[in-house]
Amino acid sequence: MKKLQQTPNLLIDSIYLNDTWNKNGDNIAKYLGEGISKCVTLTSFNLILCNNSIGENGAKYLGEGIAKCVTLTSLNLDLYRNSIGDNSAKYLGEGISKCVSLTSFNLILCDNSIGENGA
Repeated sequence: MKKLQQTPNLLIDSIYLNDTWNKNGDNIAKYLGEGISKCVTLTSFNLILCNNSIGENGAKYLGEGIAKCVTLTSLNLDLYRNSIGDNSAKYLGEGISKCVSLTSFNLILCDNSIGENGA
C-alpha cells in the first residue's frame, strides 16, 4: 500500500481481497482507509473485502477513508463474512454519509454480527 501512495497518478477503481482468512483484517483496513483517503477525486470505487476478519477498528479506518471521497458517485462495498458489529456498522455509515454525491450504492454486510443497534 505504501508503494500505491507514492504513485498519485495511478488509476484504481477496484480492490479485491477475498478469502484471505487472516487475523490482520483491521491492519489491512487501516492501510486501505489511509490510501483511500488520499483519493479525493475518486468517482467510482469497488472495495471487496470478504472473509478478512475486519472488526470495529478496521471499519472505523474504512469509514474515515471513505468519508474523504466526497466526489464518489458510485460505491460498491462488500464486507461479507467479517467481524462487523454494531459500532463497526455505525462507523461505516458515518463515513458513507459524507459521500453526498452518491447515485449508486451497494453495501453487502451478510454473515457479520450486526444487531438492532447497528442496523
